[in-house]
Amino acid sequence: MSKVEEVKAHVEKGKTKLISGLVQAALDEGDAAMDILQAMVDAMSVVGEKFSAGEIFVPEMLIAAKAMSNGVDVLKPLLAGGPSKSLGTCVIGTVQGDLHDIGKNLVAMMVESTGFDIVDLGVDVPADKFIDAVKTNENVKLVACSGLLTTTMPAMKDTVAALKSSGLTGFKVIVGGAPVTEAFATEIGADAYAPDAGSAAVKAKELVTAA
Repeated sequence: MSKVEEVKAHVEKGKTKLISGLVQAALDEGDAAMDILQAMVDAMSVVGEKFSAGEIFVPEMLIAAKAMSNGVDVLKPLLAGGPSKSLGTCVIGTVQGDLHDIGKNLVAMMVESTGFDIVDLGVDVPADKFIDAVKTNENVKLVACSGLLTTTMPAMKDTVAALKSSGLTGFKVIVGGAPVTEAFATEIGADAYAPDAGSAAVKAKELVTAA
């Protein structure tokens, strides 16, 4: 088993204490930081699928996410290219009426790993709090809205509408979450949609660098 495969397996198992050393060992053997990151993203996809299927539960998912976080900490200096290369600030939160944060936390972790500064507003975030965050934080380039409940999709629509009509400029809005689709994102006027944390990180970078 290669070191990258070991990293993937250990993230899946939530081996939080071993990941940092394994990631460093993979780097020492010449594996690219992005390849190691992708392996951890793939591991979290497996964890997410197991969670959805009821094979594992929230504690196991959180432990796996923590393991990945530890691995990302080792990779950060290589991925972000130092603070001078910051892609800007990403404001992220789960929309009003929704208390789910696992997916949002994973997205925040992944987006941060690509070179953004993260402002995490937490859960149950009203539209005006997103707007205030854009106003009060420097260089906001991205606003990420998460929602896991079908019942909170109207809140996501309202949040995107409020951001777009706020008169504030210079940022893009990306949305995601279990009930959210590409079609829904387009319908509510979001700039992008991401089905999972890995694609959110890629899309976030694309949105900002293309702007």
